[in-house]
Amino acid sequence: MSASRFSIEEEIPGRLGRAGRLETPHGVIETPAFVTVGTKATVKALTPEQVASLGAQVVLANTYHLYLEPGAEIVAQAGGLHQFMNWPGPAITDSGGFQVFSLGAAYGQGGVSKFVSDSSPIKGSTLKMPQGRTLGSEERLAKVDDDGVTFRSPIDGSEHRFTPESSIKIQQQLGADIIFAFDECTSPQASYEYQKEAMARTHTWAERSLAEFNQNPGRQSLFGIVQGGRHQDLREESARFIANLDFAGFGIGGSFNKEDLQTAVGWVNAILPRDKPRHLLGIGTVEDLFAGVEAGCDTFDCVAPTRMARNGTVETKRGRVNILNAKFKNDFTAVQTDCGCYTCQNYTKAYLAHLFRSKEMLAGTLASIHNLYFYVNLVAQMRATILSGTFEQFKTDFLANYKD
Repeated sequence: MSASRFSIEEEIPGRLGRAGRLETPHGVIETPAFVTVGTKATVKALTPEQVASLGAQVVLANTYHLYLEPGAEIVAQAGGLHQFMNWPGPAITDSGGFQVFSLGAAYGQGGVSKFVSDSSPIKGSTLKMPQGRTLGSEERLAKVDDDGVTFRSPIDGSEHRFTPESSIKIQQQLGADIIFAFDECTSPQASYEYQKEAMARTHTWAERSLAEFNQNPGRQSLFGIVQGGRHQDLREESARFIANLDFAGFGIGGSFNKEDLQTAVGWVNAILPRDKPRHLLGIGTVEDLFAGVEAGCDTFDCVAPTRMARNGTVETKRGRVNILNAKFKNDFTAVQTDCGCYTCQNYTKAYLAHLFRSKEMLAGTLASIHNLYFYVNLVAQMRATILSGTFEQFKTDFLANYKD
């Protein structure tokens, strides 16, 4: 029996989208909801109290990063993720597969690899290894085989191995409410043949993850992951296979190009059980959130809001703004005048511009508060308009003014 329970409150007429409630041992997630990413058991630059105050319902921590430091055993000794990071609400951990994948086939490529985590190498970067050696994009830190993945730590070069069983055991030690089966996330550029091979591996790993989880389910819920890249036949085959396993919910893995995200997600969600929650992994531009909600996803996570914030980019209803532009040096208005976040209620663009130019740490904090408030409350507005029957009009009006 799952430790979580999902119910649907309202649906978008003629679409797969819906508003619902996902009940977990640490509270209810009203869906659709944006999941705030706290990669290393922290939302970068923010306290848990600040995260909660901007409206965030749930945080996602990263299995791969927490395994490397401080180690799952230390988190378990602290009483689990919630106690360790002082977060009282619902929490999610991913399987670590996406991060390990980024060190292998996707290392140094574009696409999904640049959204791996808030602590990952960015496209075209090099990775400094121990003993002063630099690892460039032509080298890989991970190797996949049918049993699991062997990888080297970017921290000290030590060798490690993830299997479906070890990923589940680590996530059980971390203690999040919702955890994910171990999968192989492929690059959008991978060939059809490799996508099919990786999908088959993901299916085998899903069965192994579920078998390991069922030995000690505790108060957690396990979600399975659908893969298959951009190919309709593979996506639908994967959705059918994963749907037939006894998972509490589902994740949709992200080998998408922007233009076909809604179509591919629609293929999957038309097959997945209606009465179970669906999480879209690692996707979070404004347009993608609207597309994902409309196509039937219930929760979303992405590091984009905080990553952009730390680089001086803030979201507004009319699109993204680079606060370092010269025109903001003496602009004494809020980032967005009708925004209810702490930053906009108390500070001006001129002050933010000053903080970024002075390289003050407060810059990242204030920008992150605004961006997360923007994302969390945008998805909350989507939920409200689904409940009121006005989602389509809200989407049309919002995107008519928003420019990425």
